[in-house]
Amino acid sequence: MRSFRYKQVVVVREDLPMSRGKLAAQVAHGAVLGAEECRRKREEWFREWMGEGQRKVVVSVPGEGELRELLREALELGLPAGLVEDAGLTELPPGTVTVLAVGPAPSELVDRVTGKLPLLR
Repeated sequence: MRSFRYKQVVVVREDLPMSRGKLAAQVAHGAVLGAEECRRKREEWFREWMGEGQRKVVVSVPGEGELRELLREALELGLPAGLVEDAGLTELPPGTVTVLAVGPAPSELVDRVTGKLPLLR
């Protein structure tokens, strides 16, 4: 099995009624948001992550409160992180927080925030 030193984790809310397509779009928004945040703040992490193949993992939490707590933990560790707020053009009201991107960053740091969360099913 290939070893990755860097990864990005996208955390999805389980309590939102999103179609599979909407969910996929929100995860994609999170991946781009997190990558851009990393590129601006920790360019060396971004370059390493890109060179390794951009490992991404998608996990879930019950609701918005858990997302905000994870964001707080990530920022305390100095990790690139950001919440995605939906524009409200299709399935959700404007401003609905849908996902949190953590990283890309060193895997052991990301795991301190997201390591115990279940994979999205």
